[in-house]
Amino acid sequence: MRRLSQVRDEVDGWRNLQRRLGETLELAGLGDESLRPELSAALEALQTDLEQREFRALLSGPYDADDAIVSIHAGAGGTDSQDWAAMLLRMYLRWAERHKYATEILDTSEGEEAGIKSVTLAVNGDYAFGYLRAERGVHRLVRLSPFDSAHRRHTAFAGLEVYPQVHAADEIEVNPSDLKIDTYRSAGAGGQNVQKNETAIRITHLPTGIVVTCQNERSQTQNRENALRVLRARLLDLQRQKQEEELARLKGGFIKAEWGSQIRSYVLHPYQLVKDHRTSHETGNTLAVLDGDLDGFIQAYLRSGLDSGPASA
Repeated sequence: MRRLSQVRDEVDGWRNLQRRLGETLELAGLGDESLRPELSAALEALQTDLEQREFRALLSGPYDADDAIVSIHAGAGGTDSQDWAAMLLRMYLRWAERHKYATEILDTSEGEEAGIKSVTLAVNGDYAFGYLRAERGVHRLVRLSPFDSAHRRHTAFAGLEVYPQVHAADEIEVNPSDLKIDTYRSAGAGGQNVQKNETAIRITHLPTGIVVTCQNERSQTQNRENALRVLRARLLDLQRQKQEEELARLKGGFIKAEWGSQIRSYVLHPYQLVKDHRTSHETGNTLAVLDGDLDGFIQAYLRSGLDSGPASA
């Protein structure tokens, strides 16, 4: 039903565009000069709509239309990297807000001094995964550190993983006997926020060694459901990676993406620049990017043809 609704909306959108085009052509055929401003506005709206639909055609992978699960992990850089992970979380929350996507933080591990060590975020909306898969990789920040008493320049790294949410339970089968499930008390700020019951969930998938934790809900049942949701997404991604590796082996070569090579640099000092190293797309408006203005980078990547598949990094 979800897929049917998406296809129906897509078809209705094209039919609406066709109808508007016909009306505009009829208006132009009248030859009335006083209608020129109205015609110009209609043509501009048609052009914008067509460009958006042309770009949407790039999102034709099997999971591109689905919701996404985003995991952000602080990397090298100590406290700065944990603060950078928190900045990235805010950036993607603002991006999702711009696109009217619903977001839900499933799990958070707070940093010792500031920021976060890791966070798992669900982004729900049409084509959320199709857009966000362009963001998978290592993000690098260069700035004057607010945590350095000498106020020196520091470099921090954070990694982003993006998975499609699996809505059909039979798409990824999870054998209960393959799971080790542990419960523990959720970490909190202290005082009244300390959980007295073991509501947090840790699930280990024994065949693959994948570990998923969820602790943001006060209900153990809800945390368990969210953890299984993330586990299915990660198992689907693992399955995709194996298929791509096998296909690349048959073709005669495969280069595995490893942690350490950044896809994008955000430089706040000594100059202002955000640059994507895959496409060379860049902008000096760093504040806008950190406030969620990412569409230029996402579109440049998806149009570049660098993507080796509809769900690849």
